Amino acid sequence: MTKELTIAFIGGGNMATALGAGLIGKRCGAHDVHVVDVNPDVLGHWKQQGTTVAPAPDDTLARRRIWIFAVKPQYMKEAVQNCRPYLQDDTLVISIAAGISSTTLGLWLGTPQQPWTRLIRCMPNTPALIGAGASGLMAGPGVSEDDKTVAQQLMRAVGEVVWVDSDHEIDIVTSLSGSGPAYVFLFLESLIAGGVKQGLAPEQARSLALATLTGATELAALSHESLAVLRERVTSKGGTTAAALAVFQERQFSSIVQSAMQAAADRAAELSNESSQ
Repeated sequence: MTKELTIAFIGGGNMATALGAGLIGKRCGAHDVHVVDVNPDVLGHWKQQGTTVAPAPDDTLARRRIWIFAVKPQYMKEAVQNCRPYLQDDTLVISIAAGISSTTLGLWLGTPQQPWTRLIRCMPNTPALIGAGASGLMAGPGVSEDDKTVAQQLMRAVGEVVWVDSDHEIDIVTSLSGSGPAYVFLFLESLIAGGVKQGLAPEQARSLALATLTGATELAALSHESLAVLRERVTSKGGTTAAALAVFQERQFSSIVQSAMQAAADRAAELSNESSQ
């Protein structure tokens, strides 16, 4: 598969940079990567790595088997239309734009009579920037098993990969892992603020909060026991943890998290509807 990893990034920003760092020198050479971006500083960064670059789509795209659209959703339609003349029969298109359905992308890349189906939607998240991401992938009906293998190789270079079956499920992925880092950062902010309010120095509270979250997450990942059992093991009857959890339960913490996730999924669906109009 490695010899087939000729890649074009349409949009060379943070997520493309993260993917490039995970791929170049490991899964492909810098000469196998072409980057299209309007920002000359971005292109300069990529060129220093040995990739080819361009400020606009050109026929180099026709010689890259995999296209990864990594532009903001509001610029996606224009980017697709500008790249479309260079689309080849064997081009695998991967989109990491949130809120734009596979149906809409297929119409932009093809025609109403013959939409493009060799298409994968991907929802990564920002920890991909340090190789610790979580990505949901959804394959269109024209995607082969080889295509799926290639896409999985690409995204595993920056973290975990989960396949789902529909645009609706990609919206759920968006609400969980796509937006999830922001929820975690908010929780960390709250832990730190709580520690400071009770008398710890900010750097002490931050160090303890980060270590606690990292340690608890790693323990959950390595343990064969359920999260409920792990939680119960920290919670002595009548103890400090029980007192804290009682407040979470009283304020319906679980319901708040689930409602927030539903709001994110609903907004993703709304964005999808807006982009199709």
